[in-house]
Amino acid sequence: MSRRSRRTTVMASIVVAAAGLLAACGQSGHPVAGEMDVRTLDVGGNSVDRFHYDTSSNGHGDVLEGIRMAAAVAPTSKIDQSLNYGRGSFVHTEVADLVKYDGLPDLAKPILESHGFIVAFSASGSDRPDPQGSEHADPNANQVSMVLMRFGSADAAKATARELEDKDFAVAAAQNVRLTISEYPDALAHYRPGVNTIGVRMARKDFVLSIFATRPSADQRDLLSLAKRTLDAEIPSIDAFQETSADKLDTLSPDPEGLLARVITDKRETGRAPDPDTFAIYHTNWMVHAVSDQAQRKALLDRTGTDALGMVDANEIYRVRDAAAGTDLMNGFITSLGSDFSTDSAPDKVPNSRCGHWVNDRSDDAYRCYVGYRRYMGVVYAGDLAGAQKKGAAEYALLANSL
Repeated sequence: MSRRSRRTTVMASIVVAAAGLLAACGQSGHPVAGEMDVRTLDVGGNSVDRFHYDTSSNGHGDVLEGIRMAAAVAPTSKIDQSLNYGRGSFVHTEVADLVKYDGLPDLAKPILESHGFIVAFSASGSDRPDPQGSEHADPNANQVSMVLMRFGSADAAKATARELEDKDFAVAAAQNVRLTISEYPDALAHYRPGVNTIGVRMARKDFVLSIFATRPSADQRDLLSLAKRTLDAEIPSIDAFQETSADKLDTLSPDPEGLLARVITDKRETGRAPDPDTFAIYHTNWMVHAVSDQAQRKALLDRTGTDALGMVDANEIYRVRDAAAGTDLMNGFITSLGSDFSTDSAPDKVPNSRCGHWVNDRSDDAYRCYVGYRRYMGVVYAGDLAGAQKKGAAEYALLANSL
């Protein structure tokens, strides 16, 4: 299972008492004086009554821990301001996927399996976009890829780091040169003279951090400097992260604070399993890992006090500092989309909302609406404007009924 990175409000509080279902869409509640009645909104048949997901991990505690680990992997722009172009992020629970998609050598597979690999989170960034039509970084770019792997104990992590480094070095022992980083004596590094890349493995707590970095030239000091700056950014993030004990992973909840229950969906399943693609709550780092201007996105998130993102299917919810911050986040997102995004009319009667679409796009998520309510800003997607507007109205009603 993997995830690559893709792509509040108004008036005074709206308090809606829990009343019986009025229709199949479940527009429950009653209006408070001076506030709109959300039952009058055209929600297009979407369920908008208050809802709760089960608190159980349903046996997917490793997935939940991997999603949480976004907090432990710093955006590459923190390593160096030039590494501002995010290349995305993944969650992996399968070693085979980790080797296939994140650049670990095939020799890593038996090593990770023998030491009890649990889950990994990876992210990468560059100083320029990938070449047109390619999923690989420009070979002449400044680029850093990081894979943070979780194990059951610190001893297992240390053994894994050492074995990975020794096996990888031995592939071309006559050409490879071992390197040291004095500030990080536990970092195991090597490079091959004449090749503009460096590899580093370092155990930290119950984790192994694997770094693969490239520079335009094969200068040893330059490569070591980039490796050190990567560790300078990443090690504090790992140290600050509160990992879940390996024997308590299944005590994790997919929606501990009800954030996901505030997102409209066609799949209201109380026992829904976590999924990095379609049912997850991410740290703000994840919102930065994939964007083409990491510094701009981080500044917007910091300014608005955004502290979490929830994804349910294609729709999203952001938790911000307050209603004004939600509006700021909404406007900032739309501005960042540029001239290829055209604005449309907002949903009828829905305050603090905006809609738009990608020009010359016929995909089923070309249209979107943004809706702010108290500390929350929702984003819903559809293939046409009418569908997006109805989803926007439904998201507003669901937020009002849930808070």
